[in-house]
Amino acid sequence: MRKLLFSLLLLLGGLRATAQQVSWAAGVVQDSAQQTPVTDVVITIWKDTGRTVSNRYGLFRIATPRTGAILVFEHPKYQTKQVKAEDHMVVELSPRAKPADVIGLAKARARIARNSNPNYGNLAMGTSAFFDETYGQLYENKFIESGKETASTFAIDVDRAAYSNMRRFVRNKEQIPADAVRIEELVNYFPYNYPCPGRDSIFGIYSAYAECPWKKQHNLLQIAVRARKGAVDSLPPSNLVFLIDVSGSMADKNKLPLLQAAFRVLTNNLRDSDKVAIVAYAGTPGVILPSTPGSEKGKVLKAIDNLNAGGATAGEAAIKMAYQIAEDNFIRGGNNRVILATDGDFNVGQTSDLDMEDLIEKKKESGVLLTCLGFGMKNFKDSKLESLATKGNGNFAYIDNLEEATKVFAQEFGGTLFTIAKDVRAMVNFNPALVKSYRLLGYENKSLKDVEEDSIKVVGGIVGTGHCVVAMYEIVPEEHPAAADSLLARVKICYRTPYDTTEQYVQQYITSPRSTFAKASSDFRFASSVALFGMLVRKSKYKGDGDVKMVLDIGKASLGKDEGAYRAEFLKLVKTVWKKTEWLKNPEAKH
Repeated sequence: MRKLLFSLLLLLGGLRATAQQVSWAAGVVQDSAQQTPVTDVVITIWKDTGRTVSNRYGLFRIATPRTGAILVFEHPKYQTKQVKAEDHMVVELSPRAKPADVIGLAKARARIARNSNPNYGNLAMGTSAFFDETYGQLYENKFIESGKETASTFAIDVDRAAYSNMRRFVRNKEQIPADAVRIEELVNYFPYNYPCPGRDSIFGIYSAYAECPWKKQHNLLQIAVRARKGAVDSLPPSNLVFLIDVSGSMADKNKLPLLQAAFRVLTNNLRDSDKVAIVAYAGTPGVILPSTPGSEKGKVLKAIDNLNAGGATAGEAAIKMAYQIAEDNFIRGGNNRVILATDGDFNVGQTSDLDMEDLIEKKKESGVLLTCLGFGMKNFKDSKLESLATKGNGNFAYIDNLEEATKVFAQEFGGTLFTIAKDVRAMVNFNPALVKSYRLLGYENKSLKDVEEDSIKVVGGIVGTGHCVVAMYEIVPEEHPAAADSLLARVKICYRTPYDTTEQYVQQYITSPRSTFAKASSDFRFASSVALFGMLVRKSKYKGDGDVKMVLDIGKASLGKDEGAYRAEFLKLVKTVWKKTEWLKNPEAKH
């Protein structure tokens, strides 16, 4: 009996020693030629039972029972590879010359599902769900008689969250909530071909005037404001704080794994002169990574890869901590910014939209800007994140897939993170002799009323380097215009530079004669088709004779220089909505 007890104690001690040796290996698997993520790679431990599968972003995480463990990476389209396990790995697989038969991937995934880290499994990405989501209520702009009110004023920014969020609803075959559609964010999602101004100007203003396709007796005025663009290497150094929600609501497969992939894209675009800290929060916030130079990307990526979800959501305390870290590492003349990534579902401390607005308004006085990134579905709080970005002198994006993360943090890196002007607003004064009434398409929650032209108290939006902002007015022309009067409107863009409180402005007088819609530029026509689609989804009473066929016809004829193929993607989305949703085919159906 004593011998048996002694043997059991030895065995228990051995198990404890083994348990103490367990560590985690994590990283990303990518194609050696194209440097793109490789999904569905079966990862096993040599001569052990541990297994996992890389998710759609190439990410994986697996427990290794001993130091020096060897991981085996298998995929039917790539050559099998063995690599020593480490805490942060970048594994490149070489494509096979010929297809090879391997074990069925579906069976492999089923066998390893119980052993996979749920934050990396990604098995349910893209499943349809709803609907505890919140959106700010929008009241559609009306026609305004120019004889009573000649000036239209609105804040300018380049938020685009509504488009990618709309795309998520379409791809999941869900009805699009009307208040989720902010027309200006749909229009400004796309690249336009207006040239950047020279070095002596911050903004260039462009305008075009043509007949309205959905209301032939009306006209459309398009105003485009293009910001000066600087080379990424010449932009000021960045002091960034990644503020990442790892609460229980972020455990869904379309939240934390996608968030991690998005921040990997951003991290890989950091320069040596930049620095980044990471604050993660659930019930309480904590510093995951102190401020670290961009030259040490490995440390940053390791901290991102090791995030796990669980707990409540203490957004208030986390925001305060992130701003404090940003202030402690403040770069004078640099880009100081907190990047908040969350579904917006705060439930500890101050949680209401109004409470959070007050908090952010106080914090922005420090000179630290705010970027909000929305993720997920079911409980996505669009209203809160849009409000926080607006009050924090920041921008707002919704990340629905890895391609959107790449667009925001790689292709548009400078415009997303580097502000060239703040408190930007447009003032458009119409000539009553030519314009009977006008209506601004979108910008409902950016409209500024009773504004004094040079008021220091007026707060507008922010514009990043190279950004292009497009606004459109539907105009009822005066029936008997003055023959000698050719001035349609005056456009004045007021702004401040990031480190100067002095308000500056640039203006332009619009005298362009009206053209037919067919002769307008492809940029003009395509923006019109997107605006019309937004009106249709919102069931606007101003859609006139517009329908989905008109959207498609205009869009097809105005693809132009389709940078990134985003315009072609839009047409596919419109077709999907038209074919799959009865509520858009039937304008009288209840929304």
